[in-house]
Amino acid sequence: MKKVLIAKRGESGRLAGASAHRSACAAGDGDLASVGDQDFFHIKAPMFCSAQGGEIAVRIARACADYGVQSVAVYANADIDALHTRMADEAYGLDGDRPADTYLNVEKLLAIAKKSGADAVHPGYGFLSENAAFAQAVIDAGLAWIGPRPATIAQLGDKVSARKIALQVGAPLVVGTPDPVKDASEVLAFAEQHGLPIIIKAAFGGGGRGMKIAWRMDEVAELYASAVREALAAFGRGECFVEQFLDQPRHIEAQVIGDQHGKVVVLGTRDCSLQRRNQKLVEEAPAPFLSDAQRARIHQAAHDICAEVGYASAGTVEFLLSGSGAISFLEVNTRLQVEHPVTEQTTGLDLVVEQLRVADGLPLSINATPAPLGHAIEFRINAEDVGRGFLPTPGPVQRFEVPGGPGVRVDTGVLAGSTVPGSFDSLMAKLIVTGSTREQALARARRALAEFQIEGVASVLPFHRAVMEHADFIGADGFKVHTRWIETAFANDLAAAVRAAPQPDASLLRCAIEIDGRRMQLGLPAALLQGLAGASGAASAATPAEAEADAASVAAPIAGNLHAWKVQDGAAVQADDVIAIMEAMKMEMQVTAHRAGRIALQAAAGSHQAAGACIARIV
Repeated sequence: MKKVLIAKRGESGRLAGASAHRSACAAGDGDLASVGDQDFFHIKAPMFCSAQGGEIAVRIARACADYGVQSVAVYANADIDALHTRMADEAYGLDGDRPADTYLNVEKLLAIAKKSGADAVHPGYGFLSENAAFAQAVIDAGLAWIGPRPATIAQLGDKVSARKIALQVGAPLVVGTPDPVKDASEVLAFAEQHGLPIIIKAAFGGGGRGMKIAWRMDEVAELYASAVREALAAFGRGECFVEQFLDQPRHIEAQVIGDQHGKVVVLGTRDCSLQRRNQKLVEEAPAPFLSDAQRARIHQAAHDICAEVGYASAGTVEFLLSGSGAISFLEVNTRLQVEHPVTEQTTGLDLVVEQLRVADGLPLSINATPAPLGHAIEFRINAEDVGRGFLPTPGPVQRFEVPGGPGVRVDTGVLAGSTVPGSFDSLMAKLIVTGSTREQALARARRALAEFQIEGVASVLPFHRAVMEHADFIGADGFKVHTRWIETAFANDLAAAVRAAPQPDASLLRCAIEIDGRRMQLGLPAALLQGLAGASGAASAATPAEAEADAASVAAPIAGNLHAWKVQDGAAVQADDVIAIMEAMKMEMQVTAHRAGRIALQAAAGSHQAAGACIARIV
């Protein structure tokens, strides 16, 4: 492998072995070698391409450099000056702003892989990382896929199929539907038979999308419809299945790595219970407060599930642990996880480099579960306002000062001066703190969180600082955090952040130019051209004064996509009626009428809206 395309907010490429030890493992220098019934390329000249941006694209680019291969990044218009575009060896524009037009556009990603000369693709941990069709398209294009085989992704990505595999190998499971349900009536029937709460989950997805928990019978139908909508939008398929929901469980993961030679190793456990909207905020390894028997059961089940399908590359097997101690298999994520650094810190293993080795056909660098090297805690630093229910707050980052010192690692995709786009995930950085014991890690975490300073956008730092002082998390009287702890037990009323400044126009204006007789395309930020026009005194650049607040206006509560209208243009509405659904950064939000009257729609369904934009008027 010689050049890798990074395919999350950047992707496309191929790994090439450049060192002598890699060449020694190949059947022939740069030749196609056979390992059992698997074929792999061992390439002398390294090159990599990724289809993702943000901190993971930076992380992958660094791993490529360590491994001796080149990296190719991709970027949406708003990410033209993002950190990952500077860290990679090359960067190519995707000419668009929405995920569907950029980081999820397979045709564009493969075209850039070809144009850049990449020979491998790393999907990061975006939605394409668990897309079997994309993995197959990469392979069909003659590129190396840095991840599990497409068939494996399909088997385990289908949660119904994964559940059946778990049953075959004897993994612990709760009661659930054997196949996807056909409609809401089947969900209701399951709830009536097995009781509430239940969880409705997208059969083909991950990352918390298409996942809804029903606590009352009267909300089952709407939650099922919402899960289907989210699944269709995120994964292109709306099938869902239903399981009993373990109330107040812990979320425990097992990190797995496998190679093309049939070797599967469980690297250890993580606790990822501290979540909001089914999205993790704090993770730690090894998972604390487990009995030896529980840890052994999780390790064995994770190994057996992955060994059953011949898993090759990095992956995560997820479980729920009830308050009574019952363990239940949840799902398999066939990709690198956001929280992989805590496993790296406690094993001494570079998981991304290990992925590159596996894609190059090399055996795993370890043969058994390593003894933990201390304890590590990861804090996701999201651009969200905790005082407003973790509301996403995209915008320009004015100050970004990261902590340092012993035991502190920061993986980031932004710097001071960066902009957090409203169209993509709110994750700005990850703070990883390591100590010889959990107690030392907690002490270092308090110090590091106090040092971390972010201005310009809201962040979850105040929440993390509060958690580090909370008895439920510290665990002196028992570890009491669970997956719904934030919604049900975290009573700390954190202040709302100052509203972020309005985002500048991040669009690019493109035109054809000729350089030395060759036609090329030039893209310039619209804001730059507007500024130049204003400096020249052009009348067309004059910006009208912002209009006074309109009492009839319905403002977009978040920056994001206007997913759907729930009312017709001209319909009569009452105060507090749900009139629209907006979606941003993996969160679906209802928009309600602020007063009674007749509604006039001002924005089209499917359009991207800035926070505060007028989407309708009620008169």
